[in-house]
Amino acid sequence: MAKANLKEQEKIQQELVEERVSKVEKFFNENQKLIWGCVGAVLAIGLLVLCYQKFYLQPKSAEAQEQMFPAEASFQAGEFELALNGDGNSLGFAQVIDEYGSKAGASAYLYAGVCELQLGNYENALNYLKKYNGKDAILAARALACQGDAYVGLEKYKDALSCFEKAAAKSDNIFSAAYLLKAGVVCEELGDNQKALSLYKQIKDKYPQSREGYDIDKYISRIENAR
Repeated sequence: MAKANLKEQEKIQQELVEERVSKVEKFFNENQKLIWGCVGAVLAIGLLVLCYQKFYLQPKSAEAQEQMFPAEASFQAGEFELALNGDGNSLGFAQVIDEYGSKAGASAYLYAGVCELQLGNYENALNYLKKYNGKDAILAARALACQGDAYVGLEKYKDALSCFEKAAAKSDNIFSAAYLLKAGVVCEELGDNQKALSLYKQIKDKYPQSREGYDIDKYISRIENAR
């Protein structure tokens, strides 16, 4: 009796499976033109994207990088105006960005932002630096710190403090000491000596071998003696 019931259940399950398969086949037969059309469209889009990247995006990116070589040389030499705006023959970072946009790579925005910062054009510096989206943690922290420097130039100290703290947290290494020091100085400008002292002590505890660490005692003593 039990075996009969088991066979009956197996038969029912088999019938259900066959019914489902039949429905799928029926749906495919009735809509095969639409289905194959969708598959073809997806393949066509994928092919277009591949061709765009291989035959347009990659060559343009390589061209932009080549155009930046003279500007990078000027930047390394400290000639920030020339690096930013070029000399009429070679493009500067600003022209490279205007002509190639994001295809120039994230570094173009960082270079341009630092140039504007060095030239005292703080709003322009922020416009470039905020567009930097590089993946390298050290350079990302540097971009944030440069934003902080620009905000200091604009006397927007709360914004500057936020940038310096984010920069220090972005890349936990010896460079963080410089960002923490800047954050502490800004805190003193804002009248928050307690937070400034906390930041200075963080440098002393975490980065004693940094350049900032060697001199940090004088910052700590200044605040503690002023109490």
